[in-house]
Amino acid sequence: MNGTPRAVNRVVLAIAGLVLLALGAALAALAVVPAAGRLWQDWAGPQMGRLSGLAARTRLAPGGGSWIWLVVAACLLVLVIFMVSWVANQGKGRTNVLFQRQGTAADDGAAGKVVLSTAVAEQSLKAALLERGDLLGVSVTSYAFRGQPAVRVRVLPRQGVAPHEVAADIASLVDALDALLGVQVPVLVSLGSGTRARFTKAERVR
Repeated sequence: MNGTPRAVNRVVLAIAGLVLLALGAALAALAVVPAAGRLWQDWAGPQMGRLSGLAARTRLAPGGGSWIWLVVAACLLVLVIFMVSWVANQGKGRTNVLFQRQGTAADDGAAGKVVLSTAVAEQSLKAALLERGDLLGVSVTSYAFRGQPAVRVRVLPRQGVAPHEVAADIASLVDALDALLGVQVPVLVSLGSGTRARFTKAERVR
């Protein structure tokens, strides 16, 4: 529902995973297989000599450093900028306006605009759901979905609680909220499950 670039995330994570897997396999081979270590030494020795020669031929001034390191630094800077941009784009799409209406001549003639915050829907739904003893966790957030605000309700039921009953109760709460606000709010209901739900004991009333 949010603006997270999922396709880019998958590509970045796949590339990073493959690179780390290759590095891990190479390091394991160097540590375990003696022939791999000898092969690495035979290959790395001449490469270091070539690198030293390249650095000597690309000096900016006699006795100065090589411009190759400036290129390396620029590439690393581009990588850092990309990573910062990637992190900044995670979870975008949040909105804080649930409904707004501009005053018109058909109204009482007063100029202005009515703005309804998403906090009204979020806090109302969350407060009602937190009163239930069969839920371990409740999260209510608002996003701009296809040009209009929408609310995502994520709950974590206790083990043994019927999911369809929880979903039906949430739907009733949403209907009551729509009737109260006079605005029909799109709502996505997500029922989660995890270790916390499996290992938390259900509360019993005696």
